[in-house]
Amino acid sequence: MQIRIEASALPGRTCAATDFADADDIHVGVQARNRPDEVIGLHPGDSASAAWTLDCTVTTDAGDVALTGPYVQNRLGGRFVYLSWVTLDESGRAVMFRRAKLMLDAVPPEVLDAAVWSGRLTGRLRLTDAEGQPVCASVRPPRITWSAEPPE
Repeated sequence: MQIRIEASALPGRTCAATDFADADDIHVGVQARNRPDEVIGLHPGDSASAAWTLDCTVTTDAGDVALTGPYVQNRLGGRFVYLSWVTLDESGRAVMFRRAKLMLDAVPPEVLDAAVWSGRLTGRLRLTDAEGQPVCASVRPPRITWSAEPPE
């Protein structure tokens, strides 16, 4: 199965807020499981949109559906995908300064069941918060909309 993340309204390459005073040349990507220094699919913060397609495995335990894979985090029983906000240093190395957790336990059960059948779970979200900053912390509906779609 695949998880597809489609993002719009990226916040830009710099942040004027005090929390992000040193955040310049901002990019966003998906963090590998348990490897915070490995971020794939970097998109500049001023892109019109960003998208990632991640392969995952479906498992069931006592009737509960769980998604696993190289980009699905699993902490304290909650599965999620990290979108990592990074800046690029002089050598081009990504340095993470913020993350958003796309919470998979918040996918409505009927949507998850339909995605298992169709082959793709798609999440759509805006990456700029109400203050004009990069979205961070746990992301659940209505900040993200989940749907089941066939893979392309």
